[in-house]
Amino acid sequence: MKLFITGIGTDVGKTIASAIIVEALQADYWKPIQAGDLDTSDTHKIKQYVSNGKTVFHSNSYALNTPASPHFAAEIDGVTIDLAEIKVPVTSNHLVIEGAGGILVPLNSEITIIDLIQPDYKVVVVSRHYLGSINHTLLTIEALQNKRIEIAGIVFNGDANEATESIILSKTKLPCLGRIENEPYFDAAVIRYYATKFKENLLKIK
Repeated sequence: MKLFITGIGTDVGKTIASAIIVEALQADYWKPIQAGDLDTSDTHKIKQYVSNGKTVFHSNSYALNTPASPHFAAEIDGVTIDLAEIKVPVTSNHLVIEGAGGILVPLNSEITIIDLIQPDYKVVVVSRHYLGSINHTLLTIEALQNKRIEIAGIVFNGDANEATESIILSKTKLPCLGRIENEPYFDAAVIRYYATKFKENLLKIK
Protein backbone atom coordinates (compact mmCIF):
# COMPACT_ATOMS: atom_id res chain seq x y z
CA MET A 1 0.00 0.00 0.00
CA LYS A 2 1.20 3.48 -0.92
CA LEU A 3 -0.30 6.34 1.09
CA PHE A 4 0.23 9.93 -0.03
CA ILE A 5 -0.09 12.39 2.85
CA THR A 6 -1.30 15.82 1.85
CA GLY A 7 -2.68 18.76 3.78
CA ILE A 8 -5.22 21.49 3.26
CA GLY A 9 -2.32 23.97 3.41
CA THR A 10 1.09 24.55 4.96
CA ASP A 11 1.78 23.76 8.64
CA VAL A 12 -1.36 21.72 9.19
CA GLY A 13 0.44 18.67 10.61
CA LYS A 14 1.40 16.53 7.60
CA THR A 15 4.74 15.47 9.11
CA ILE A 16 3.24 14.46 12.46
CA ALA A 17 0.47 12.56 10.67
CA SER A 18 3.08 10.92 8.42
CA ALA A 19 5.11 9.84 11.47
CA ILE A 20 2.03 8.32 13.11
CA ILE A 21 1.06 6.42 9.97
CA VAL A 22 4.64 5.25 9.36
CA GLU A 23 4.84 3.95 12.94
CA ALA A 24 1.41 2.33 12.85
CA LEU A 25 2.17 0.41 9.64
CA GLN A 26 5.94 0.13 10.16
CA ALA A 27 6.00 1.57 6.67
CA ASP A 28 8.83 3.09 4.65
CA TYR A 29 8.91 6.89 4.36
CA TRP A 30 9.66 9.11 1.36
CA LYS A 31 9.46 12.87 0.92
CA PRO A 32 9.99 13.41 -2.83
CA ILE A 33 10.60 17.17 -2.56
CA GLN A 34 12.09 19.00 0.40
CA ALA A 35 12.33 22.78 0.18
CA GLY A 36 14.52 24.35 2.86
CA ASP A 37 15.59 23.20 6.33
CA LEU A 38 17.83 20.54 4.85
CA ASP A 39 19.65 19.95 8.16
CA THR A 40 16.36 19.55 10.04
CA SER A 41 14.20 18.25 7.19
CA ASP A 42 10.94 16.35 7.48
CA THR A 43 12.88 13.13 6.95
CA HIS A 44 15.12 14.02 9.92
CA LYS A 45 12.03 14.67 12.04
CA ILE A 46 10.37 11.41 11.04
CA LYS A 47 13.54 9.52 11.96
CA GLN A 48 13.36 11.04 15.46
CA TYR A 49 9.68 10.21 15.87
CA VAL A 50 9.66 6.64 14.52
CA SER A 51 10.95 3.89 16.80
CA ASN A 52 10.20 0.63 14.96
CA GLY A 53 13.13 -1.20 13.40
CA LYS A 54 11.53 -1.90 10.03
CA THR A 55 11.06 1.55 8.47
CA VAL A 56 13.43 2.54 5.66
CA PHE A 57 13.87 6.27 4.95
CA HIS A 58 14.24 6.98 1.25
CA SER A 59 16.16 9.98 -0.09
CA ASN A 60 14.48 13.09 -1.48
CA SER A 61 14.33 13.29 -5.26
CA TYR A 62 14.87 17.05 -4.88
CA ALA A 63 16.47 18.67 -1.84
CA LEU A 64 16.15 22.43 -2.35
CA ASN A 65 17.85 25.03 -0.20
CA THR A 66 15.18 27.71 0.15
CA PRO A 67 12.06 27.35 2.36
CA ALA A 68 9.63 28.43 -0.33
CA SER A 69 7.23 27.03 -2.90
CA PRO A 70 9.13 24.24 -4.69
CA HIS A 71 8.96 25.98 -8.08
CA PHE A 72 10.62 29.10 -6.65
CA ALA A 73 13.10 27.19 -4.47
CA ALA A 74 14.14 25.20 -7.54
CA GLU A 75 14.53 28.39 -9.58
CA ILE A 76 16.84 29.83 -6.92
CA ASP A 77 18.91 26.62 -7.01
CA GLY A 78 19.08 26.79 -10.80
CA VAL A 79 17.12 23.59 -11.42
CA THR A 80 13.76 22.67 -12.90
CA ILE A 81 11.72 20.00 -11.19
CA ASP A 82 11.09 17.17 -13.65
CA LEU A 83 8.49 14.49 -12.89
CA ALA A 84 10.60 11.96 -14.79
CA GLU A 85 13.36 12.41 -12.18
CA ILE A 86 11.02 11.65 -9.29
CA LYS A 87 11.23 7.88 -9.11
CA VAL A 88 9.17 5.98 -6.56
CA PRO A 89 11.42 3.92 -4.27
CA VAL A 90 11.28 0.18 -4.82
CA THR A 91 10.15 -1.57 -1.65
CA SER A 92 8.08 -4.57 -0.64
CA ASN A 93 6.90 -2.64 2.41
CA HIS A 94 4.08 -0.13 2.79
CA LEU A 95 5.23 3.30 1.63
CA VAL A 96 4.19 6.64 3.13
CA ILE A 97 4.81 9.57 0.78
CA GLU A 98 4.65 13.08 2.21
CA GLY A 99 3.75 15.99 -0.04
CA ALA A 100 4.81 19.62 0.32
CA GLY A 101 2.20 22.20 1.27
CA GLY A 102 -1.18 21.69 -0.37
CA ILE A 103 -2.00 19.78 -3.54
CA LEU A 104 -1.90 22.79 -5.87
CA VAL A 105 1.52 24.03 -4.75
CA PRO A 106 3.48 24.51 -8.01
CA LEU A 107 6.52 22.38 -8.82
CA ASN A 108 7.27 24.25 -12.04
CA SER A 109 5.29 26.40 -14.46
CA GLU A 110 3.13 23.46 -15.53
CA ILE A 111 2.71 20.94 -12.71
CA THR A 112 1.71 20.93 -9.05
CA ILE A 113 1.92 18.56 -6.10
CA ILE A 114 -1.22 16.75 -7.28
CA ASP A 115 0.74 15.56 -10.32
CA LEU A 116 3.01 13.52 -8.02
CA ILE A 117 0.09 11.30 -7.06
CA GLN A 118 0.25 8.01 -8.96
CA PRO A 119 -2.76 5.80 -9.80
CA ASP A 120 -1.82 3.23 -7.16
CA TYR A 121 -1.56 5.81 -4.36
CA LYS A 122 -4.29 6.42 -1.82
CA VAL A 123 -4.43 9.91 -0.35
CA VAL A 124 -4.75 10.85 3.31
CA VAL A 125 -5.92 14.45 3.77
CA VAL A 126 -4.74 16.21 6.93
CA SER A 127 -7.14 18.94 8.06
CA ARG A 128 -6.23 21.32 10.88
CA HIS A 129 -8.99 23.21 12.67
CA TYR A 130 -8.99 26.96 12.03
CA LEU A 131 -11.44 29.52 10.69
CA GLY A 132 -11.75 28.63 7.00
CA SER A 133 -10.56 25.04 7.34
CA ILE A 134 -13.92 23.61 6.22
CA ASN A 135 -13.65 25.44 2.92
CA HIS A 136 -10.00 24.50 2.44
CA THR A 137 -10.70 20.85 3.27
CA LEU A 138 -13.65 20.57 0.89
CA LEU A 139 -11.74 22.32 -1.91
CA THR A 140 -8.80 19.95 -1.46
CA ILE A 141 -11.05 16.90 -1.58
CA GLU A 142 -12.96 18.23 -4.58
CA ALA A 143 -9.72 18.82 -6.49
CA LEU A 144 -8.58 15.25 -5.77
CA GLN A 145 -11.94 13.79 -6.77
CA ASN A 146 -11.97 15.81 -10.00
CA LYS A 147 -8.71 14.02 -10.89
CA ARG A 148 -10.31 10.67 -9.93
CA ILE A 149 -7.72 10.18 -7.19
CA GLU A 150 -8.69 7.72 -4.47
CA ILE A 151 -8.90 9.23 -0.99
CA ALA A 152 -8.36 6.86 1.94
CA GLY A 153 -9.70 9.25 4.56
CA ILE A 154 -9.16 12.34 6.66
CA VAL A 155 -6.97 13.00 9.70
CA PHE A 156 -8.12 15.90 11.87
CA ASN A 157 -5.47 17.87 13.72
CA GLY A 158 -6.38 19.95 16.75
CA ASP A 159 -8.84 19.74 19.61
CA ALA A 160 -12.15 18.11 18.73
CA ASN A 161 -14.54 20.37 16.82
CA GLU A 162 -17.76 18.50 16.25
CA ALA A 163 -19.36 21.20 14.09
CA THR A 164 -16.39 21.25 11.72
CA GLU A 165 -15.71 17.53 11.60
CA SER A 166 -19.32 16.42 11.19
CA ILE A 167 -20.01 18.69 8.23
CA ILE A 168 -16.79 17.68 6.47
CA LEU A 169 -17.44 13.97 6.96
CA SER A 170 -21.11 14.35 5.98
CA LYS A 171 -20.40 16.24 2.77
CA THR A 172 -17.45 14.10 1.65
CA LYS A 173 -18.64 10.67 2.86
CA LEU A 174 -15.02 9.94 3.78
CA PRO A 175 -13.89 8.10 6.92
CA CYS A 176 -12.01 9.80 9.74
CA LEU A 177 -8.79 7.86 10.20
CA GLY A 178 -8.04 9.58 13.50
CA ARG A 179 -7.59 12.85 15.35
CA ILE A 180 -4.37 14.39 16.64
CA GLU A 181 -4.91 16.55 19.71
CA ASN A 182 -3.05 19.78 20.49
CA GLU A 183 -0.24 18.03 22.33
CA PRO A 184 2.32 20.08 24.30
CA TYR A 185 5.08 18.21 22.44
CA PHE A 186 5.67 15.23 20.18
CA ASP A 187 8.31 12.58 20.69
CA ALA A 188 8.64 8.87 19.87
CA ALA A 189 6.41 7.85 22.80
CA VAL A 190 3.58 10.21 21.78
CA ILE A 191 3.84 9.04 18.17
CA ARG A 192 3.61 5.40 19.32
CA TYR A 193 0.49 6.27 21.35
CA TYR A 194 -1.24 7.73 18.31
CA ALA A 195 0.02 4.92 16.06
CA THR A 196 -1.79 2.45 18.29
CA LYS A 197 -4.98 4.52 18.06
CA PHE A 198 -4.78 4.91 14.26
CA LYS A 199 -3.69 1.38 13.39
CA GLU A 200 -7.10 -0.32 13.21
CA ASN A 201 -8.51 2.30 10.82
CA LEU A 202 -5.37 2.28 8.67
CA LEU A 203 -5.52 -1.49 8.30
CA LYS A 204 -9.08 -1.17 6.95
CA ILE A 205 -7.80 0.75 3.91
CA LYS A 206 -8.06 -1.47 0.87
